[in-house]
Amino acid sequence: MKTCNKASSSKGSLLQLRAWIFVSGLLISTPASGDTILASKHDLSASGPGTVRAVAESEVCLFCHTPHRGTGETPLWNHSLSAASYTPYSSSTTKATIGQPTGSSKLCLSCHDGTVALGMVNTRSTPIAMRNNVTTMAAGPNNLGTDLADDHPISFTYDNALVSANGELKDPVSLTARVRLDHNNQLQCTSCHDPHNDQYGKFLVQENYGSALCVACHIPASWQNSAHQASTKTWNGVGVNPWPHTAQTTVAGNGCENCHAPHSAGTKPRLLNFADEEKNCFSCHSGNVAAKDIQTEFNKFSTHPILNTTGVHDPTEDPLNPPRHVECADCHNPHAAKSSPAIAPTASGALAGLAGINASGSLVKPLTAEYELCFRCHADSLARGPARVNRQFVQTNTRLEFQPSNASFHPVQTGGKNLNVPSLLSPWTTASRMYCTDCHNNNQGVQAGGSGPNGPHGSMYQPILERQLLLTDYNTESIANYALCYKCHSRDSLLSDQSFQASNTLGQDRGHRFHIVDQKTACTTCHDSHGVANVKNLINFNPDYVTASSNGRLEYISSGTASGNCSLTCHGKDHDATAYPLSGLRNTPRRR
Repeated sequence: MKTCNKASSSKGSLLQLRAWIFVSGLLISTPASGDTILASKHDLSASGPGTVRAVAESEVCLFCHTPHRGTGETPLWNHSLSAASYTPYSSSTTKATIGQPTGSSKLCLSCHDGTVALGMVNTRSTPIAMRNNVTTMAAGPNNLGTDLADDHPISFTYDNALVSANGELKDPVSLTARVRLDHNNQLQCTSCHDPHNDQYGKFLVQENYGSALCVACHIPASWQNSAHQASTKTWNGVGVNPWPHTAQTTVAGNGCENCHAPHSAGTKPRLLNFADEEKNCFSCHSGNVAAKDIQTEFNKFSTHPILNTTGVHDPTEDPLNPPRHVECADCHNPHAAKSSPAIAPTASGALAGLAGINASGSLVKPLTAEYELCFRCHADSLARGPARVNRQFVQTNTRLEFQPSNASFHPVQTGGKNLNVPSLLSPWTTASRMYCTDCHNNNQGVQAGGSGPNGPHGSMYQPILERQLLLTDYNTESIANYALCYKCHSRDSLLSDQSFQASNTLGQDRGHRFHIVDQKTACTTCHDSHGVANVKNLINFNPDYVTASSNGRLEYISSGTASGNCSLTCHGKDHDATAYPLSGLRNTPRRR
């Protein structure tokens, strides 16, 4: 039973106590040792501990309860009720029917909405005078106001129908411990808060380490195996406090509250701590909790532009054609993400629990391959971006660029077709598979030889390239200028053919050295690095530099291993079906 203490032995205290105990048993959970309202913030008597307390009133319980002349609300309610109309919580994902507060929530709000004087009780002809001229609840986290859209929903029926519709809630039959529903099977303020017991802080009904209160009802898929559920990382005290409303000091200890706020949330529909979506991630992923500083990556020259939009992302949006945007949650599921390395094409644990588009263009959830995530925005999406390089055969759908039926492609969706690629550097072989992030990645990440975080968050090279790749002609060839290609392909092997001589003898070797070193032609002027539908060797000319030959054709035709002929005009030279025998298989472009 509850023990309602008084600051003094006022007349009628025992009767009040016994009456309150009798009627409150259905509302409040069984007490723990030391359960008392005395000396808590809810002790508003003159001898209460807080700055908000009465001038002279010695009663403790009457601020809420009375055995006689109450408001008619149970349990023996004494405090005047609010007449406010509230804005309830709402979101695109909620399956509950949420209306105006009822039951105990309505009683709590008679103080906590800030519209009714704290001393306004039914058993006093005038309001109880409070110290320091305080009348209503002061502005701050305890004053919820009448806009409850930024607070966890209350006063909704939690039944099997809701559980079935939501898919990530526990059976209401299991809610029989400290977290429980009211007698109408509704979730109320008292499901999480016990107004007579502050032993756990914030009048919580139980210890909330690891968001034990949250997971009493919520069972997000894969949460128990996620990094955010298990990490023992702590805040180093620098920058924004990642846990502004908790006393826990580790990621695991904060659980859901690493990102979410049950009251006065910055992002209302998602109940996130901060209004800008990315700040909920940056508070930890700035090097101040997580080891790697991802926040800084988004200040680079080329990025996934998460800073450009706010409030656009929605969990229920069309995964293929949403309003054009990108946020952290588009590429990472914070309830499922974990540290789990993988081998191409399998997606790593960082991408766990996400939806994707597979090689046939169908929606899959969860995705299994990394490229399936990239295809959500860079394949069949109607709002996908333009090509970075002008092309003879324009194709901006990366799913189609990599499809196995193409004449040539880098081995992202499937293994490559060319089994003779002598320029490959170890550990690459003609049997290797690739990730999109083998090319699109942080230029200072561990994968690039630096110490920063891996991933296509940002790079100093467009379009989010791990290493430099110049896309225009007339640049001097160097390891640095074409570092992305030389990451996998031996520069010595590619440039081992002889330079083109002034005699321009027909049949003389005219391979990579001639084009890249002598003529200063960019790799991308001839090669389309994703894939080409009808041309071998990734040949897809850039019309800014390569135009039709005098024969009216612009084409490359492979005539066998390391040989072919071109009809084109390039750098002022007309090539009318000119044959180009190369000096050996060492010059064959990388496996396609």
